[in-house]
Amino acid sequence: MMDQQPSVSHKTDSWLAPRVSRRSNRAIGVAGVSVFVLLLILAAFPGQIAPYDPSERVGQPMERPSDHFWLGTNDIGQDLFSELIWSTRASLLTGLTVAALAAGLGTLAGLIGGYRSGLSGALLFRLADLSLALPFLPLVILLSAYLGPSRATVILVLTLASWAGPARLVRSRVLTILSEPYIEAAHAIGCDARRILWRHIWPGVRAIAAVQFVLVANSSILAEASLSFLGLGDPSAKSWGTMLYFARASGAFIGRSWQWWVVPSGLMITLTVLSLALISYALEQRMEPTLKMRTSTR
Repeated sequence: MMDQQPSVSHKTDSWLAPRVSRRSNRAIGVAGVSVFVLLLILAAFPGQIAPYDPSERVGQPMERPSDHFWLGTNDIGQDLFSELIWSTRASLLTGLTVAALAAGLGTLAGLIGGYRSGLSGALLFRLADLSLALPFLPLVILLSAYLGPSRATVILVLTLASWAGPARLVRSRVLTILSEPYIEAAHAIGCDARRILWRHIWPGVRAIAAVQFVLVANSSILAEASLSFLGLGDPSAKSWGTMLYFARASGAFIGRSWQWWVVPSGLMITLTVLSLALISYALEQRMEPTLKMRTSTR
C-alpha cells in the first residue's frame, strides 16, 4: 500500500496540470481580448467619448489638468484627453492594416512557396531571407525617410518589412503537412492543387496565420509610434506617436507637462502592446498541443 501512494499522486498531478494550464491560458486570453476590445471601442466611437474636438483650441496653452480638461491642454490650447482618445483610431487602424496586409501576403507566399517547389519559390524565399537578415527598425526608418512622411508610406514600409516572418513559418508548416499520408492519398485520387490547399493544408496553417496577424499588429503599432515620434509619420494624423512628437517639439519632456502629455500616450501604447502580447501568447499555447499531437502521430 505504501508503495502505490506515490504513483497515485503522480497520476493526480499529471491529470490536474493540463486543466490548470488551460484555465490560466484562458484567463490570459480573456484579459488580452477584454483590454483590446475596450481600445477598439475607443477607436470606433471617439466622437462620443472625447469631450472636445482634438483640433479645436478650447483653453489656454499648457493648462494643468482640471474638471474641464482631464489631462490639461497642449502648447496651443487643445484638449489632451480628447487628442488621446482620437489618437486610438489612427494607431490601431495603422497597426491592424499592416497586420492584415503583411500576414495575408506572408501566408499566401508561404502556402504557394511550400506547395510548389521550383525557381520562383526559391527566389521568393531568398528574398524573404534577405528581408529577415536586415535590421527591422533601421530599415523602416531608412525607407520612411526616403519615401516621405505619410500614413500610406508607414503602412507600405511596415508591410514590406513584416511579411517575411509569417511567410517562412507558414512555409515550414506546409512542408510538414505535405509529408502526411492523407496528402499523398489526396494526390492519388486526383485532387487538384486548389482543393488540397483549401481543404487539407489551410486548416493546418490558419492557427499560425492568426498568431502572426496578432504579432505583426503588435510590432506595427509600436513601430508606427516610433516613426511618428521621429517625425516620419503623418503629422496631420492624430496618433499616440504624433502626440509624443509634438510633446518633444514643444519641450514637454523638460517641463512638468510631461506628466499629463507624455505619460498617458506612452501608457496607451504599452497597454495596447501588452493586450496583443497576451492574445498571441494564449493563441500559441492553445495551438501548441494540437501541433505536438499531429507531429507525434506521424
